[in-house]
Amino acid sequence: MATRTQTLTLVDAVIPGAKLAGLSRIAREAILVLGFAGLIAAFAQIAILPPGTTVPITGQTFGVLLSGAALGSKRGGLTTLIYILLGSLWLPVFAPPTSFLQKETVHFILPWAGTQRPVWDLSSGGYIVGFVLAAYVVGKLAERGWDRRARVTLAMVLGNLLIYSVGVPWMAYFIASGATIPGLGKTYYDFIAGSNVLDKTLRGSLYPYIAGDALKLLLAAMALPGAWALVGRRKRS
Repeated sequence: MATRTQTLTLVDAVIPGAKLAGLSRIAREAILVLGFAGLIAAFAQIAILPPGTTVPITGQTFGVLLSGAALGSKRGGLTTLIYILLGSLWLPVFAPPTSFLQKETVHFILPWAGTQRPVWDLSSGGYIVGFVLAAYVVGKLAERGWDRRARVTLAMVLGNLLIYSVGVPWMAYFIASGATIPGLGKTYYDFIAGSNVLDKTLRGSLYPYIAGDALKLLLAAMALPGAWALVGRRKRS
């Protein structure tokens, strides 16, 4: 029975580690995973809050998809798990809260204003949990060479759909439960426009993000083949 060959990920091509062993290999893997978790946290601080919702448009999706493609499935999934763990330990790695973003049109990294609440207390928590699925699947496809071919766009779309698959029903729960938005004193149901829970869910967790996610997918789909082209050029020089 034929087996599928795993190709090098982008990180392994740029920073080879096949000859490392023991503590050196462990240190390399830890630096990569923690470094990309920090990258996602930084992208979370690039944020815009659309009117009528509590979930900001951020650079996180771009960071997550790049992490999965560059690191591969296992390290990509682990990176997002560590990101969730850091936030759940009350470190300010998640996107700025709604009360903060309502005072700014656009927030770009500094001053750092990450939310210090565990993922299960966030209306955006479903998207963050979905990051794990997205990074793993995109990483798995990258290991099969999708990140250096035309199929990279399809890989990014699949990753983004996985994020929505958790994020949208998660928001629906917050709207239907009557939970109150921290710092605003309003329930999610009252704050988000719409005629019923389904309408409010779509308005608050899907419609405002389609255009922005399409742009992030395009950027990721352009960045990865471009990076592979630079790797190939470096090897030929």
